[in-house]
Amino acid sequence: MCGRFTLTVSPEELQAAFPNFQIPVDIPPSYNIAPSQPIPVVVNDGHNKLDFYRWGLIPSWTKADNFGKYTLINARSETIAEKASFKSSFRRRRCLILTDGFFEWSKSTSGKSKTPYYFTHKDQTPFAFAGIWDLWNSPDGDSIKSACIITTTPNDIVKSVHDRMPVILPPEKYSEWLKPEEGLPENFQPLLISYPSELMQAYPVSTFVNSPKNNSPQCIQASTLL
Repeated sequence: MCGRFTLTVSPEELQAAFPNFQIPVDIPPSYNIAPSQPIPVVVNDGHNKLDFYRWGLIPSWTKADNFGKYTLINARSETIAEKASFKSSFRRRRCLILTDGFFEWSKSTSGKSKTPYYFTHKDQTPFAFAGIWDLWNSPDGDSIKSACIITTTPNDIVKSVHDRMPVILPPEKYSEWLKPEEGLPENFQPLLISYPSELMQAYPVSTFVNSPKNNSPQCIQASTLL
């Protein structure tokens, strides 16, 4: 699963990486984005504008008394077209989740503790996860926009740490993923593959990142590259 990620670049750098999207000029850096927090998304509504949705998909049909049970932060690519919580969003409500790195935890050789690793592009430029989103309306009339990250089998660099990785879309596939109209699952399934490992790097970081309360450059301080 993917349970933490970052967006540390400046708005100017983010705009340069995503020239076809409207990027706000006042986005603060985030070094430890965790579930239930706002995450930066571009949804398939045709506006190509960055917004912030709650991380943890809440299906639109969720009853109010079950609201707290839905913390769907990841959707598996292999079953996304079949699972009731995801299949409607997969067909109709897709999004990009903007990032410049993500964390995974690996057990130590002794098996007694877990070591966090940070994964980025080799050139440390921003990129985008494939995601889905939904809109939930409460009985009181409030609305919550939520999203989750799609995961797939890991590439060579990620599998040395974890057995899943987020789907990272190449820029040439953004417009296809963000088509506003409903699409057949078989049209999008081929996009949900592992990203080339030769374009990525990873390094261990401090367990400082384990607490979602910590959000500073210390979360991504590097040691030895994998």
